Amino acid sequence: LVWLLVLSLAWLGPALGDEEEDGEVVAEEEKEKEEEEVLSDEIKEEDNVLVLHKHNFARALSEHRLLLVEFYAPWCGHCQQLAPAYAQAATELRNQSSPTRLGKVDATAQTALATEFGITSYPTLKLFRDGNRTHPLTYTGRADTQSIVRWMQRRAGPSATLLHDTDTAAAFANSEDLVVIGFFKVGWSGWGPDWGHNHGHGTDLGSVQDLQGKAAQAFYEVAAEMVDLPFGVAEAAELFQAYRLSADTVCLFKKFDERQTDFPVDPEQGLDTAELTRLLRVHSLKLVMEFTNETSNQIFSANIPHHMLLFLNKSSSEQLSLQDGFKAAASAFRGEVRWPHGKDKVGGCGAPQPQCHPCPAQVLFVVVDVNGYGADVLSFFGMTADDAPTLRLVRMENNRKYQMEQDSFSDTAISTFIRAVLDGKVKPHLLSAEPPEDWDTRPVKVLVGKTFEQVAFDETKNVFVKFYAPWCSHCQAMAPAWEELAERYKDHEDIVIAEMDATANELENITIHGFPTLHYFPAGPGRKMVEYKSARDVETFSKFLENGGTLPVEPPVVSVVRNPPQPQGSPRP
Repeated sequence: LVWLLVLSLAWLGPALGDEEEDGEVVAEEEKEKEEEEVLSDEIKEEDNVLVLHKHNFARALSEHRLLLVEFYAPWCGHCQQLAPAYAQAATELRNQSSPTRLGKVDATAQTALATEFGITSYPTLKLFRDGNRTHPLTYTGRADTQSIVRWMQRRAGPSATLLHDTDTAAAFANSEDLVVIGFFKVGWSGWGPDWGHNHGHGTDLGSVQDLQGKAAQAFYEVAAEMVDLPFGVAEAAELFQAYRLSADTVCLFKKFDERQTDFPVDPEQGLDTAELTRLLRVHSLKLVMEFTNETSNQIFSANIPHHMLLFLNKSSSEQLSLQDGFKAAASAFRGEVRWPHGKDKVGGCGAPQPQCHPCPAQVLFVVVDVNGYGADVLSFFGMTADDAPTLRLVRMENNRKYQMEQDSFSDTAISTFIRAVLDGKVKPHLLSAEPPEDWDTRPVKVLVGKTFEQVAFDETKNVFVKFYAPWCSHCQAMAPAWEELAERYKDHEDIVIAEMDATANELENITIHGFPTLHYFPAGPGRKMVEYKSARDVETFSKFLENGGTLPVEPPVVSVVRNPPQPQGSPRP
C-alpha cells in the first residue's frame, strides 16, 4: 500500500500592526533568546531523549559512545506513533545505566544534518558509535520499545551469552520457547560485538584466535540483528558431547514440534550470515501455522516462497480432523540445502551454491479459519466461507494461486499436488468477475479476466488499459481524466480505452504490482505490451496515443544567458 502523506496544517500569525511597543520589545527579546539557545551546544532532553541540532550534535557524539538518533518530521504520522515507544526505550536504557543513549533530530528544521546523513524518509534511525559520524549503522529492528532496547543492548554488550557447562546450557535452552546456541570448537579472547573497541582488536563482532573463528564471528553478527531471539555460545568439549555434536553447529531449541533443529556449519563454505538468518526465521515458525492477528507478521516476514493454505471451519470437528494429513505433509517441505561436494544436510547454514538449488523448495503450511481472522482474506481468493474445506497454494513472488481438487486431503495427495505445482504441471487458478452486460456500451470499456485476451490482443485495435483497485485513492483521482480520454476517442475505431479491476480479475502472464497501472497494447501481431509511466492527464495521454504508444521527444528549451554588466572602470578581458 502506498501511504499518501498530506500536509494540511498552516501556521497563521495575527496581524501585529496595532500592537503596543512593549509587546514588540518582548517579542524581539524572546526571538533573540531562542536564537542564543539554538546556537548553544547545550544538550537538552525530552523524556530522556536528547534533543539534537547542528550545534550540539558533535558534542553528543563525543559524550555518548553508542548513540541512536531518530531523524523525524513533526507532521509524520509514523514518527508520532513511534514517539511514545522511543521515549520509553530511552527511559529503560537510562534506568539500566546502559552506555547507550537515544536522541532525536527534527530533520525538517535541521536540513544540514539531514543532508549529511542522507535522510530521505521518516522516521530514519541511525546508530553512531565512538563519535564516528561518517559510517552510522541503520537501525534494523521493529518500532516498539522492547525491540529498540534489545537492539541497543546487543550492541552495547555480548550479543550471545557464554555457556560454561551443561547446567547453564540446559537452563538457557529451556529459558524461552525459542533459543539459539552456537557450538564452536575455537577459543575466544573476547566476547560480544563491542569487545574489540575496548581491547584494540579492531572488530565489532568479537575477537577469535584463528581463521576458523570466522564462523563464531558471523554468529555474533546474526545474534546482534535477531534481537527477538536469545543467543548463547559454547565451546566446552563436554557441551559438544552432551548435545551429540562433533563439529561446529548452530542449534535452535524449541518448545514445540521437534525439540532441537541443528544447522551444521559447512567446513568448506563456513557460516553465511544471510543463510543462517533465513533458516532461523523459517524454523522458528511452527510446522503448521494458524493465521491470526498475532502470527500474520511472522508468516509474511519469513520470506518463504510458497504458502500452502488449508481453509476450514474450526467449529466443525470433521473439518478440524483434516489438519492431521496437512501436518503430515508439511515436514517434507521445510527445505534443505545441498552442499557442492554432494553431501546433503537438512538445514545447513553455509552459503548455498549456484549449482546446488535447495530441494525441495520451501513451503509454509498455514491453517485459515474461514469464520475467524481468516474471513478478511477470503475475497483475495475469490472465496466464501461456504467453500471450506479447500486448499490453495500461493506463489508469493507473483501471488499466483493454485487450487487443489478436493478428492482427498491426505498427506500423499497434498504432497503430490505441491510437487506438481513446483514442477510447472498445474495451471494457476485465476480470478475473473462476470462481464457486465453493458461492458462495451460506455466510452470506457470494462474488462474482466474472461474477456481480457480477446479485447487487449485484438490485432486491429490499439488498446489502452487502466488496471485499478476500487479502494485506491490515486485511481479515484485519475478517473475523471480517464473518462474524458475515452470520450475524446470514442469515435476512433482503432483505439479502445478500457479498465479492469485488478483485485477481482487475474491474468496468467501479466502481474499488477501497484495501482493504477497503465498498459498499452498496440495493434498488430506479436502480443506486445507497453507500460505507460508518464503524467496522468488527458493531454499527455493523447500525445501518447497519437504517437503510437510513445511520447514525442520535446525539443529542449534554449535560452540566452546574458553577460553581467561590467562595472564602470573595470578592465575588459
